[in-house]
Amino acid sequence: MENRNNAQFTYQATQISTATKEQLLLITYDIGIKACRMAEAALEGEEAKKDLALANREIIRAQEVVRELMVTLNTERGGEMAQSLMRLYDYMYQLLVDANIRKEPDNIRTVRGMLEELKETWEGALVKLLQEYQAAHPEDEDLRSAVSQLGGDVAPQQPGKPQPQRAPVAPPAAQKPAAQAPKAGFTVAV
Repeated sequence: MENRNNAQFTYQATQISTATKEQLLLITYDIGIKACRMAEAALEGEEAKKDLALANREIIRAQEVVRELMVTLNTERGGEMAQSLMRLYDYMYQLLVDANIRKEPDNIRTVRGMLEELKETWEGALVKLLQEYQAAHPEDEDLRSAVSQLGGDVAPQQPGKPQPQRAPVAPPAAQKPAAQAPKAGFTVAV
C-alpha cells in the first residue's frame, strides 16, 4: 500500500510541477471540489455515523483551496472581474467557516457547486482560447490534439496534409483525480 501511495504522490507532484498556470487553476478547483465532497459525506447521515474529524480536515482543506485562489488572484490586473471573483471567494470562505462551526453540509454543498461551476467556466474559456489559437496556427498538430482532447471542436485539417496517427493522451485534468493530492498543505502559484 505504501508503494502505491508513493507512486500516487510522485504522479501528483509531477503533474503539478509540469502544469501550466491554467492547468494549476483547474487542479486547485479539483482539490477543493474533492475536499467538499469528502466533508459532505462525513457529515451525512445519523449523528452517530458522522465523522466530525474527517469533516473538519476536509473543510479546512477546502478553506485552504479558497485562500489559495484568493492569494493568487491579481485584482489590479484583473480589474472588476477579479474583484468580483475575490468577493465570491471571500463569501465561499465564510460559508466554509460557518459549515465547520455548525457541522452541517448545506454550506459545503453550496461552495462545491460554485467551485464546480467556476471550474467548468475556466475549462470552457481555455478550450475557446486554444481553438482561437489553433485557427490562427492550423499547422500546429500538437495543439490540434490538445484541443481535441479537451473536448473542443477541431478546426478542419488543411487540404492535402495527412493527419498524423498519435496514441491518445488524456488531458491533464482527466489523467488522475486531483483528489489524491497529499494530505499535507499545498501551494499553487497561478
